[in-house]
Amino acid sequence: MNQLTLVSVIIATYNKGKYIKRAIESVLNQSYKNFELIIVDGGSTDNTKEIVQPYLADYRVRYIYKKDKSPAEGRNNGIEIAKGKYIAILDSDDFWCDSKKLEKQIDFLEKNPEYVLVGGGAIAIDENGNECYRVLPPENDEEIRKVMLFDCVFPHGTVVFKKKDWERAGRYDTRSEFGFSEDWNLWLKLGTFGKFYCFQEYFLCYQQSKIGRTQYLRRQSQKFNLKLRWMYRKQYPNFWKAYLLGLGLYIASLFPPQKWFSKMLIIPKIKNLLFGRKIYDK
Repeated sequence: MNQLTLVSVIIATYNKGKYIKRAIESVLNQSYKNFELIIVDGGSTDNTKEIVQPYLADYRVRYIYKKDKSPAEGRNNGIEIAKGKYIAILDSDDFWCDSKKLEKQIDFLEKNPEYVLVGGGAIAIDENGNECYRVLPPENDEEIRKVMLFDCVFPHGTVVFKKKDWERAGRYDTRSEFGFSEDWNLWLKLGTFGKFYCFQEYFLCYQQSKIGRTQYLRRQSQKFNLKLRWMYRKQYPNFWKAYLLGLGLYIASLFPPQKWFSKMLIIPKIKNLLFGRKIYDK
């Protein structure tokens, strides 16, 4: 493995002082040491800056305080100044649970230049650290493409991609409607000129917030996801099956959510059924 290859890790944050130390430590504990960590603070008013300050003694860590309109804009700002060949994304309330994550992914990408995106599995946890469920996308490109229109199957904090491919894809789209699924939109763009791969290992623990979206935002999100599926209907298989799933989710968003609905994880079960394999596992 070429240890000279620089990786830029981007953490976009806003008022996550409670969690950001955990995220930073999971990056610093990686076995792959040739990275830079760029923390883009979108205008935090909590103690985020104080938490980050001691880590700035490490020459690899940079902290940028710049008010932005969205996490997508913050990530773009970080990637814009990144010096690395590869970009790894991590949200500030999540953390990597595999210390060899970067090592495995960079080794794969260096040996397989035709791939534009590599990811892995993720474990959803609640605010007390209890496991809620797991997400593990298919491994190879052909199988991944079959489910790309159903859902954003690559958990955000698991991915690595080349900076030049991010530029070629037009970066994260920061228009307001894309704020719902800016990561899914970018993955779909990347897949139009390269291959996908997903390690069958769990790389990430990601936080499930107690505060969900309002019914209006859920509705707007599902409405946009329908549009997203339509945009890429010619590039990926299983469009109509995915679109019908999206239509059902949109109709469901018109009604107030019920507690039993979320507790039983009905949506993931329906998606697994349509995927034809278990991607979400309780």
